[in-house]
This record gives sequence, structure tokens and C-alpha cells, in this order.
Amino acid sequence: MRRLLALPLLLLTAPVMAQDYSQPGGTQQTACYETVYREEYVPGTKNNPGYVRRYNERIEVPCENEPRNTTQSTRRDDNSCVEGTVIGGLLGGGIGGLISRGNGRWIAVPTGAVAGALLGCQVDGG
Repeated sequence: MRRLLALPLLLLTAPVMAQDYSQPGGTQQTACYETVYREEYVPGTKNNPGYVRRYNERIEVPCENEPRNTTQSTRRDDNSCVEGTVIGGLLGGGIGGLISRGNGRWIAVPTGAVAGALLGCQVDGG
């Protein structure tokens, strides 16, 4: 009976565990192209006036799945405030415990910890 109940759980997790498999020997395009519209002015003379030459040019561009620039692809937001949050929470909880008395400590310590965590995050650069 337990196995029968566990069967739907296994079937529900199957799409999560699915992976995309590619077959060996397939072709892969290593260059991507884009069509760019160009105009070029061809100057003229008094007897033969100039004109604008219009044409489409096919140029090679970086593919979407390849990183265009390694500095741009590795750039990320390092403005983390984890350290300030932890330190501020500990200090705020400690200060809340020191300045409170009696049953007020049940409220003062968590409130001080939350306020210290928020202030510590702001001080740390978050």
C-alpha cells in the first residue's frame, strides 16, 4: 500500500529530473551572420551627377550562445550585505538585551536583532 502511495510522488518529480541530451555527430554552426543595410555616396562631376548606392551586406557577428566579451559575461553585482547583516543582527540583539529589563527582553532582543540586521546591511553597502 505504501508503494502505491509513493508512485505519484515519483511520477510528479520525473519532469524535474529530465535532461536535454544531444546526439553525437550532429552539426553545429560556429559562425552567425547578420544582414546590414548600407548606403554609400558616389560623388559626381558637373556632367555626371553623383548618386547614392544602396546595398545589403552580410557580416559575421558573435552568436547569442557565445559570450561576446569575457569582462561583460563575468561582471556581477558584488554589493552583498551578508556580513553586515550578520554582525548588525548580533550587535542589535545584544544591545536590545542590555537595555531591556524583565519580560521586555522577549520583545527587545528580536526587535534589536532585526533593526541591527537592516542597519548592518546598509552600512555594509547593501
